[in-house]
Amino acid sequence: MTMENADSRAFVKDVKRIIIKVGTAVVTGQNGRLAMGRLGSLCEQVKQLNFQGYEVIMVTSGAVGVGRQRLQYRKLIHSSFADLQNPQMNFDGKACAAVGQSGLMAIYDTLFSQLDVTSSQLLVTDRDFKDPSFGDQLRETVFSLLDLKVIPLFNENDAISTRRQPYEDSSGIFWDNDSLAALLAAELNADLLIMLSDVEGLYSGPPSDPQSKIIHTYVNEKHGKLISFGEKSNVGRGGMQAKVAAAANAASKGVPVVIASGFATDSIIKVLKGEKIGTLFHNEANLWECSKEATAREMAVVARDCSRRLQKLSSEERKKILLDIADALEANEDAIRSENEADVEAAQAAGYEKSLVARMTLKPGKITNLARSIRAIADMEDPISHTLKRTEVAKDLVFEKAYCPLGVLLIIFESRPDALVQIASLAIRSGNGLLLKGGKEAMRSNAILHKVITGVIPDIVGKKLIGHVTSKDEIADLLALDDVIDLVIPRGSKNLVSQIKATTKIPVLGHADGICHVYIDKSADMDMAKRIVLDAKVDYPAACNAMETLLVHKDLNKSEGLDDLLVELEKEGVVIYGGPVAHDKLKVPKVDSFRHEYSSMACTLEFVDDVQSAIDHINRYGSAHTDCIITTDESAAEAFLQQVDSAAVFHNASTRFCDGTRFGLGAEVGISTGRIHARGPVGVDGLLTTRCILRGSGQVVNGDKGVVYTHKDLPL
Repeated sequence: MTMENADSRAFVKDVKRIIIKVGTAVVTGQNGRLAMGRLGSLCEQVKQLNFQGYEVIMVTSGAVGVGRQRLQYRKLIHSSFADLQNPQMNFDGKACAAVGQSGLMAIYDTLFSQLDVTSSQLLVTDRDFKDPSFGDQLRETVFSLLDLKVIPLFNENDAISTRRQPYEDSSGIFWDNDSLAALLAAELNADLLIMLSDVEGLYSGPPSDPQSKIIHTYVNEKHGKLISFGEKSNVGRGGMQAKVAAAANAASKGVPVVIASGFATDSIIKVLKGEKIGTLFHNEANLWECSKEATAREMAVVARDCSRRLQKLSSEERKKILLDIADALEANEDAIRSENEADVEAAQAAGYEKSLVARMTLKPGKITNLARSIRAIADMEDPISHTLKRTEVAKDLVFEKAYCPLGVLLIIFESRPDALVQIASLAIRSGNGLLLKGGKEAMRSNAILHKVITGVIPDIVGKKLIGHVTSKDEIADLLALDDVIDLVIPRGSKNLVSQIKATTKIPVLGHADGICHVYIDKSADMDMAKRIVLDAKVDYPAACNAMETLLVHKDLNKSEGLDDLLVELEKEGVVIYGGPVAHDKLKVPKVDSFRHEYSSMACTLEFVDDVQSAIDHINRYGSAHTDCIITTDESAAEAFLQQVDSAAVFHNASTRFCDGTRFGLGAEVGISTGRIHARGPVGVDGLLTTRCILRGSGQVVNGDKGVVYTHKDLPL
């Protein structure tokens, strides 16, 4: 099931006529002077839209503020010393408007002229709209200007307004430039109203409060009584409360509204690209919110229902589903490769890193290998209901512990479409429902793979067993569903894993770092060491099981075998950095961290005194992923294997073997460095939990008076 994005803002693709309302706090600074940088950026964006064929209408505040600043300046120039001792700076608002209006429009005209754009001034009052014929005259004039590619600039004519000072009269057809913008949006049949403010949008509380959160989609039934407004800016007269009222009014008449920051240099462009910035008001927003919550929950609930139907099938029937998937992948290889090539071309054009492009590429033979691994999973022993333990609790009372599926899994992965296939296969074999969210860079590949896989799932199970989440915005909603999603497995960057762990109550299985060590003991076979180290670092440098740190016994410093190894690493393009000891002895560049986030081809070299020092170093600086010792000393090897506290610990073998397929698990959903539930490469068994079954013949506890406990182990 593909979950549609409830707040996709897809409607912007059909927008042609836009009204942009600019608040006083955007036009002027705190000192009342014009904010020329922001005005310049605003005019640049309007020019871009004008040239792209949009019809742009502006409603601008700021005349009163500009006029007040000019009158204050004139007053100071003509003041006596006595006047300066007791300055009187209260000015009539209408006079401020009369003085400031011409200056404000002159600035707009100058800026637009520099950009080869023509603007026009239209001043209106509340009285104008009371004339029945005014609406027709207004539309005729404005539409004529738009046909000529002229930008109409509206403002309330405060200088001759009949409204009381200090402009607190909220009666009439409109009462400030916010409500004027909403009125014009309806009168002029606008497709969108953008209201630029001094904050990023509407918050749940005062923006200065750290607990306040931005509201991306306003729903009156949900937010109307929950929002507390902070103090408005000390310029202008509307504030956020006035903007919300005007936006809600316009939205109710069918004109979508976005309140966004006028301080950002590209807010308008981002809104028209459909990006989720600011706060959206839309007359169907209440339906979106209901649909969004229901859909996220529905995906998980339906996946669970399908998983229970899957568990009812026989082992052979579940096996057949996997074999059908393998056949379908091979039958659709050309179509899959075509979609993947489109993803790769788009990623390269977008400038993605080469390592990411390499991970998302389905190379020749990859589909065949995936099909082979699926058939291997199908041939595995059926894990569902596999009995682990049987105990006679008392006569004719038998306790059993058996495997059972976890329930519903949410897998969030980046850049690797082959991960979708592996995870889906393991989920089916283990009887789990599945929700998948892949990276946008592999969107086409993920979509066709999901279609091919779900296409062969029989109706008796349901194709919604595997849900496909298509938008990043939906992740937060899914992570909140700790009552219906049982495990989250993130596969991607350290930031992705850490962010998910910090934002959900659902158990998370995965690893944030892959700091893997290889320790060369003093008794090591150096030819073997060279092979292992080169493979651990060079076979696939970007992999999480690639070597990051090379530990070497101090007795091998400057030995011929070590020198040869370092030369070979450098030939392969590996950049070697030294810790404190290695830096002093080898004169290589020094680093303060053992995490090479800046390059997968970097490697830290450090000397240690003995095997115990190596163990201590790994336990302190490692990430509990995969670590290896190369030695012919069995006692040193055994100490290393027992004392290194990592998910995978190897003796005389490359760290690159830490992989579900190589371990015979068929595939893996990821590698876990945690200590609860599953550790190391996670295959089918890592997607199972256990349940207790008790088979009795009428027994009751009754204070344990009539029960004779035997607790005898029984054969499976």
